[in-house]
Amino acid sequence: MTPQRHPSTGRAAGRRVPAALLLPAALGLFLLVLPLLGLLLRTPWASLPQRLTAPGVLTALRLSVQCATLATLLCLALGVPLAWLLARVEFPGRRVVRALVTVPLVLPPVVGGLALLLVFGRRGLLGGWLDDTLGVTLPFTTTGVVLAEAFVAMPFLVIAVEGALRAADIRYEEAAATLGAGRWTTFTHVTLPLVAPGVAAGAVLCWARALGEFGATITFAGNYPGRTQTMPLAVYLALETDLDAAIVLSLILLVVSVAILAGLRDRWLGSP
Repeated sequence: MTPQRHPSTGRAAGRRVPAALLLPAALGLFLLVLPLLGLLLRTPWASLPQRLTAPGVLTALRLSVQCATLATLLCLALGVPLAWLLARVEFPGRRVVRALVTVPLVLPPVVGGLALLLVFGRRGLLGGWLDDTLGVTLPFTTTGVVLAEAFVAMPFLVIAVEGALRAADIRYEEAAATLGAGRWTTFTHVTLPLVAPGVAAGAVLCWARALGEFGATITFAGNYPGRTQTMPLAVYLALETDLDAAIVLSLILLVVSVAILAGLRDRWLGSP
């Protein structure tokens, strides 16, 4: 008898799960969920309102939101055209460029921060010129935080937008060109509306990654309260003096991450 399949997922219904797969799957879920459960169980719920309104927490949260938002806007301005180039234009070395775009996904963030420092530091490849010519200093500033977050977060946006562009029906763009629309008009009035959900999903993921960035930020921008100390850096500092404060800050980041993933599950994870 042929097993019935779910109409939307195509998975076989009524089939027993092999124990050889169920056990490691359960252990994997246990490994992922247990630390999060431990964080929730150790949260000082009684003093949570007071800790959330503490000046240091609010300052770090405000700075994190501002820097993550600015980094996302920078990624949108640069990443969407880059994704369009990778998806629509054939050019020599495109595979190499795509590989370079995704390097920050696997590169240790501390290494990324060091690379930024060697380029944009006062003695770096561009930093010296920026300092001498324009009087602009990027390391250990709020602008440096934005730059570090954009460096590690942009691949999430580029990958999401490039995937949306490849899935979009190119015939609409061809029809617009046939009707006399220029390339810029076609891009702004046809292409962007077609891939808008992908751009939005990529932007949200980019923002979440920027919000949680630690390694590149502390290496390139430092850990100065009110200027470069974002939420992850505040967690790191609080671990040395106040465990409950570190737990509260971590809880905020956890809630934001879960909310974003839950909101994007249909588009990013493909879950029913």
